[in-house]
Amino acid sequence: MEKITYSVVVSDAALAMLDSHAAFLAKVNAKAAAKLMDEVLDDMASLSEYPHRFPFYENQFISDNRYRKMLSAKRYVILYEIDGESVFVDYIIDCRQDINWLIR
Repeated sequence: MEKITYSVVVSDAALAMLDSHAAFLAKVNAKAAAKLMDEVLDDMASLSEYPHRFPFYENQFISDNRYRKMLSAKRYVILYEIDGESVFVDYIIDCRQDINWLIR
């Protein structure tokens, strides 16, 4: 069986979320913010291999089996969907925040 390499496409909105998280952290610790960026970007890049390894994101208001979730940098959730040989990253969410805005 041939190994598939998936194309990872990160939305502008997801990148803006990551920038926002890093900017907030940089106010306290610039090194930690740089480490956050590196970890999250590395984790997203790793989705090019075996993106099915993470579970589906379960929520009563989002279609079943639409998004998968990956925990990154200990407290950030990356929500992505797989379509053919492409992985689309749509959200990067801080787990400590209320995410009800996502389901509206």
